[in-house]
Amino acid sequence: MEPKQPRDAVDDILEQWRKERPDLDVGPMGAIGRLRRCAALLQRRLDETFAAFGLNSGEFDVLATLRRSGAPYCLAPTALFSAMMITSGTMTHRLKGLEAAGWVQRIPNRDDARSLLVQLTPDGLQLIDRAVEAHVENERRILAPLGGAKMEALGSSLKHLLSVLDSSQA
Repeated sequence: MEPKQPRDAVDDILEQWRKERPDLDVGPMGAIGRLRRCAALLQRRLDETFAAFGLNSGEFDVLATLRRSGAPYCLAPTALFSAMMITSGTMTHRLKGLEAAGWVQRIPNRDDARSLLVQLTPDGLQLIDRAVEAHVENERRILAPLGGAKMEALGSSLKHLLSVLDSSQA
């Protein structure tokens, strides 16, 4: 039998709504409120790891996207911002900072003389390899209290929710 979960701030909010508006079914508010709170708390814990490498989450995301693209760790800016679901303006800003730090470089595109590609530098590759190892270990530590079965169930439930949300966007 599962132990009773302790009350949280979302329980208090739901109780207030049930008192003030008993005509509303506020059940979904609990799940979404908890997801939002988890997202905020997770981001803080992730950001701490990124900061240990002199990165913010956006910079980590660019370097990780280049790294997982495979050798030669090089993509067109359009492919980068599309993979990351951000605007071209946001990408330009991130790339300027990463280039100034020496972690990426822009190189000529052999297939299109009018454009440049973004490539990890050797220092950038070394940095992201260290940072992603720490990131994966951090994520493991964060989720370890759930145990294997609950972590798998959570992942499956979130995958289903994401599928529903993605299909409603189309």
